[in-house]
Amino acid sequence: MRLTRQRLNRTLLRRQHLLERTSATPYEMARHLVGLQGQEPLPPYLSLDARIAGFDPADVTRALEDRTLVRLLTLRGTIHVLTADDALALRPWTQPVLDRVLRNHAPADADVVRAVVHEALADGPVGQRELADALASALPDVPRPDLGVLARGLVPLVQLPPRGTWRGPGAIVYDHLSRWVGRPETEPDVPTIVRRYLGAYGPATAADVTAWSGVTRLAPLLKAMDDLVRHEDEDGKVLFDVPGAVVGDEDTPAPVRLLGTYDNLWISHAGRDRVTEPAKRARWMGANGGVGSMLFVDGWLEGLWRAVDDRVEVLELFRDLTPAERTGLDEEVGRVEALLAG
Repeated sequence: MRLTRQRLNRTLLRRQHLLERTSATPYEMARHLVGLQGQEPLPPYLSLDARIAGFDPADVTRALEDRTLVRLLTLRGTIHVLTADDALALRPWTQPVLDRVLRNHAPADADVVRAVVHEALADGPVGQRELADALASALPDVPRPDLGVLARGLVPLVQLPPRGTWRGPGAIVYDHLSRWVGRPETEPDVPTIVRRYLGAYGPATAADVTAWSGVTRLAPLLKAMDDLVRHEDEDGKVLFDVPGAVVGDEDTPAPVRLLGTYDNLWISHAGRDRVTEPAKRARWMGANGGVGSMLFVDGWLEGLWRAVDDRVEVLELFRDLTPAERTGLDEEVGRVEALLAG
């Protein structure tokens, strides 16, 4: 089947539960999306509020505290909120990605870093500063800002609550992933991971899976998965999909949604054109990353916003909105402000 860009847009929104909110729990949604991008504490809550009806941020806090959800460095070398099972499988799969990221930092003996981290954690969790102090003593020639990067890149370290909880303090405390969740890391079932990605982000190419995960050389794997369905985009490029997955209708209405600065919705495809276009993406991109959170209208990036004192401040709209779209924006602003004030 040849799929237009508009149809791919609606398919992605449908699979992301951004056409209509669902009754899923935060745990179920984090599992469906194979993690929530979470470099900062707020964006995962915005992601869930945009997708779940009756979302209660306290549910995420409870899940982080009871260890069914964890904050861990994995996909693309960034922090994600993951189910414990996904964390145990994704961390080994993405370790080569993290190893590549570390090449951009000061060189250090990886065995020394691991040994220092394990010694520092021998009696239980440690704070970020305490861990950095221990590493600085063993590696005095490594710049201090690189020490934390090396530690969490070489060792699977969970950011413990209250970090990442709703309105919780921001100090970072680390523990070993396996000790925190009480189970060892697992051998990743890569075909299953790819199928789950396609179920939430597909149809897609091998390059798309790489954009989402950071893991390379996936084309032979996808081509060898005989159960996958083949589609084409408007340029004739082959898109892989899981069998039985619904393809969206071009005419399906897409409501206004407010998402964080980063959301896997739009950074999980190589072209990043499922929900935006280059000129509008350029208006979002600053010298060191996104200049604001993202405002989607009719399924496409059409503006930027930020949270100021628990209020939504719309920074810029990329086009005039229709009266119905303006009403939809007002409703979403009210919803997000209720979340922020909660």
